[in-house]
Amino acid sequence: MIGKVISGLKLPVDYMDEDLVKKAAKELGVAPEDVSEIRLLKRSVDARKKSDVHFVASVKVLLKKGVKTKAGALAEEKEYVPERVNINKNNIPKISPVVVGSGPAGLFAAMTLAKNGLNPIVIERGGKVSDRKKSISLFKSTGVLDTESNVQFGEGGAGTFSDGKLHTGIKDIRCAYVLKEFAENGAPEEILWQGKPHIGTDKLCTTIENMREKIISLGGSFLFNTKVSDVLYGENGFLQGLKIIKDEKEEIIPCNHAVFAIGHSARDTFEMLYRHGIKMEKKPFAVGLRIEHRREDIDRAMYGSFAGKGRLGAADYKLSCVTESGVGVYSFCMCPGGTVVPASSEEGLLAVNGMSEFKRDAENSNSALLVGISPEMIEGASPLAGVEFQRELERKAFRLGGGGYKAPVQLAGDFIAGRESRSFGKVMPSYLPGVTLSSVRECLPEFAAEAIKEALPVFDKKIQGFGAYDAVLTGVESRSSSPVRILRDERGMSSLKGLYPCGEGAGYAGGITSAAVDGIKCAEKLMENLGVI
Repeated sequence: MIGKVISGLKLPVDYMDEDLVKKAAKELGVAPEDVSEIRLLKRSVDARKKSDVHFVASVKVLLKKGVKTKAGALAEEKEYVPERVNINKNNIPKISPVVVGSGPAGLFAAMTLAKNGLNPIVIERGGKVSDRKKSISLFKSTGVLDTESNVQFGEGGAGTFSDGKLHTGIKDIRCAYVLKEFAENGAPEEILWQGKPHIGTDKLCTTIENMREKIISLGGSFLFNTKVSDVLYGENGFLQGLKIIKDEKEEIIPCNHAVFAIGHSARDTFEMLYRHGIKMEKKPFAVGLRIEHRREDIDRAMYGSFAGKGRLGAADYKLSCVTESGVGVYSFCMCPGGTVVPASSEEGLLAVNGMSEFKRDAENSNSALLVGISPEMIEGASPLAGVEFQRELERKAFRLGGGGYKAPVQLAGDFIAGRESRSFGKVMPSYLPGVTLSSVRECLPEFAAEAIKEALPVFDKKIQGFGAYDAVLTGVESRSSSPVRILRDERGMSSLKGLYPCGEGAGYAGGITSAAVDGIKCAEKLMENLGVI
């Protein structure tokens, strides 16, 4: 749609659709009936003044023929146009490219390859998203962990059970394309214009299933509950095949090009690749705790008397500070109206994360409070030293929880005072399989625990009640990002050719959208190397 773009349009929280037309028409100096079509491009909440909480919107307006305006910039249509390969019967690769992992990076790599006739094979160690739901539900109710199909592993990747946040800090023309693809496959249309778009775990599950069916319809195929246990290379150092395990049986799949979108928790796969001499390096990551408040308290603190009114949903926030000792602390993966969830994928190790469904209407709101870990802080020369660092924190959390994947929790007031909690206040923890009152600082490095202790009163000044005595802290948040980067060259390949490190697990993304964009880029590199684009 070519038209006029209006930015900075102020709208009340209870605006109606016709109000949007009237506001836009007034800005352009035309009558509302002169507007033939209007499209919301972006809408965000301005809550800087609690006495004047409102939306700020950008819209694209199409006017009836011959209508002249006094304002408004002409819309520029800049859209990502997917690569189109020159495929025919003579140059279709005899061996299909493989995508290892079906998180956002893997799905978008597979979608790009499938749309271009390359018939990718997607290998996923976990189950279909419907089966994942069952294994995760069983884990929450019994504490019985399926190490291959859980919050980390399975169709859709870790982001599927972590709110489905889609906002990103990267500036890439492919971002809008990713949102559009999600929307075309069942995600809410709101993601196309929300300031901080999110799908929600419930909606994302259906969207992921639709994307799988689309890839299959385009010639792709999927192998679920199938683990890549080894990579096979020829004397020329180029990939020749993948060894897989399915139903406890081992077989080899011929493969010359494989996108490895394995996710940040595929620690055994990192180790396997490292044994083959694939070049890797340590990278920064972060560790910390989850903090929970009652949703209505956060809504009131952020929106004042406007909380719960009009089109305002549950409030989100973003916080950061630098302590007196120079340590940075920041909120991450804020889940309005959400729950704290188990993020474990290995026996005897406990990690937590947060998630929300689309409506974001659960009793509590939560976020991670994280402290950065630089490579220099990690002992050991191995690029996988950060993995062992994470594991050690998760072992401590498991012991503090008392086993059975119960999580250690502590009230914020007791955490600051340095004593264990004896009971809960008005904030009840949402984590399942259950919690154990403990001292959560014991599952963190000392400097990180001290930094969070110092940050809580600082954040309380920014959001009233954030550091409330009975806010619940849950440990340990250790999987916010990958602690390792698998190096790749200008052709997108690792040091062993034909293998394309991709997405968050490989150290090149930080969230659903950026991982999806990296998946597209890796698929494009693969097609370039095949000589079909």
